[in-house]
Amino acid sequence: MTSKLVLCDCEGTQALNADRISSACGVECSKLHTAFCTHELGLAAELLRADDQVVIACGQESATFSELAEELGVEQPGFVDLRDRAGWSEEGADATAKMAALVAEALLPQPITPSIDVISEGTCCIIGSGEVAYPLAEQLSDILAVTVLVTDDTKPQGRAFDVARATVRRLSGALGGFVWYLDQVQQLEPGGRGEFGWSTPRDGATSRCDIVVDLTGGMPLVSAPDKHEGYLRADPRDTLAVARLAFDAAQLVGTFEKPLYVRLDETLCAHSRAEQTGCTNCLDICPTGAITPAGDHVAIDPMICAGCGECSALCPSTAITYEDPPVSAVLARMHILARTYRRAGGQAPRLLVHDAHGAQMIRLAARFGRGLPADVIPLELNVVSGFGHAEMLAGLAHGFARVDVLMSPKTERDALDQEIMLAQAIASKDSLSLIDEADPDALADLLYTQDIPQPLTDPVLPLGNRRQITRLAAQALNPEPEAPLPLPEGAPYGAVAVNTDACTLCLSCVSLCPSGALIDNPDKPQLNFQQDACLQCGICRTICPEQAIALVPQLDLSDRALSQQVVNEEEPFECIECGAAFGVRSTVERIMEKLSGTHPMFATSDQARMIQMCDDCRVNAQFHSNDNPFQGAPKPRVVTTDDYFSKRKDH
Repeated sequence: MTSKLVLCDCEGTQALNADRISSACGVECSKLHTAFCTHELGLAAELLRADDQVVIACGQESATFSELAEELGVEQPGFVDLRDRAGWSEEGADATAKMAALVAEALLPQPITPSIDVISEGTCCIIGSGEVAYPLAEQLSDILAVTVLVTDDTKPQGRAFDVARATVRRLSGALGGFVWYLDQVQQLEPGGRGEFGWSTPRDGATSRCDIVVDLTGGMPLVSAPDKHEGYLRADPRDTLAVARLAFDAAQLVGTFEKPLYVRLDETLCAHSRAEQTGCTNCLDICPTGAITPAGDHVAIDPMICAGCGECSALCPSTAITYEDPPVSAVLARMHILARTYRRAGGQAPRLLVHDAHGAQMIRLAARFGRGLPADVIPLELNVVSGFGHAEMLAGLAHGFARVDVLMSPKTERDALDQEIMLAQAIASKDSLSLIDEADPDALADLLYTQDIPQPLTDPVLPLGNRRQITRLAAQALNPEPEAPLPLPEGAPYGAVAVNTDACTLCLSCVSLCPSGALIDNPDKPQLNFQQDACLQCGICRTICPEQAIALVPQLDLSDRALSQQVVNEEEPFECIECGAAFGVRSTVERIMEKLSGTHPMFATSDQARMIQMCDDCRVNAQFHSNDNPFQGAPKPRVVTTDDYFSKRKDH
């Protein structure tokens, strides 16, 4: 099925060049409409009934055309917003290349994010003082199974809902699977005359519910409460906010689709080895507490994960990858935007990465202000907090002159602050920035006055995982580096500096290195290192008994980083019996110096000689020694017939 682009100049308020857009995108364009959503709605119905896949160049009235398609019983059309993002601009007459790029991106198929079903049966727990919690419970008791966890001694007047008192130790989980951990639990005793009483307190209770309504007014019971689905919270003094919770809670019953935002490959995780902690980036950055240690790797609870993507941006080993959308889909969108812009005659595009809040700012700037410059191409993502250094560098490698990330008030910024510093160290500060601006007019003014560096003359197409993307993009941006690029502390790329005077070549670092960057040589005492594989997780530094290893954050773009380099080696010691090489000469000599003639096990010269023997010769020497530790009791004499006869004679 072929695609057809429907263009509308919105009552003559924007300039559209259908021929140039069609030529750059390879898509058929309709005739230029003027009021496609109102007076020409009949033409819209005719186009929707056609066999072509219709893409309508209007974002504002997408609901109108979707409802029309539903009434006609035809396939839903696609949409691309050209007016607010390109047409309504001070430079709108020169925005054809940008329009072509946006159309090409809209035609690009996007992967579907995997998801699971979350079932909420409507069991609701309200926690707070009885004065506020009981009236809300009365409202919800007809539609939800309500339990009030009252925080004071106020008792209910009726039995329309369950009531208990307790001390909350912890609350975990999310919508459809909250778990309470409680102490001093007292249940309501409904028997007897007068007001109800409380049962005897008991510790160590657990309880489950689907929805939590927090009216305590204190510290949230969960981390990142705004991102915890099913956790509703309001100030108990705000009657309107409390009333809204009744409506919100009632909507949380049924089966919901929960996106699986991230994917974890446990075999790549560098969190720990042999109980030695290494990388904790994801544990430190996760705002919801969805990530927890699980032995040598971490575990991610998909029900708690809110999809900010910070963990994937900071993961040094690519064990955690973001799936909404995956990095390959983001790179494909950037590639088609840059390529189509140049094909349509553009020269130096700038990329503006934003979320839904940023999209609203762009629409306001277009309708009431200057709009975006003609060379600023917006790229909307669900969240921008997971847009890491690999994606930033890939944008420059694709041929964008600048890559700017527009923050929103709810953006998780910790990972972005680290990632922008890393990306700027690899590229330059002039071509990458975070924009923290909430005023649409101020945003437009900033973009119009930005310095625009020269883009890459020969753009490249970086592919692979984040580490591979970074390396390919960095090589394109630094074609002839004289030395490794110095990186900020905590960067996931670098070398190890080994103090050869202190290193004994015990190779404990080799056995625990999660990425295989440290390698031994089975034929001789030697420690090798491959810089491209190093994650800078620090396990080698932690485990080294001599504290001989230090981390050096840097990015070596030469081929030398892809091969093994010797960082320490010594001559092997030759066995004094068979001549076979074993151990490290300096280590054997040091042991001889410390133990020979002083330790009881090596008091004599013959015993001391065993230190200089290989394993086989040492066992052989011990076996033939007078005090052979392997020698058993004397073999008993064989009993004969004469022995039995002699015993009879004795009796």
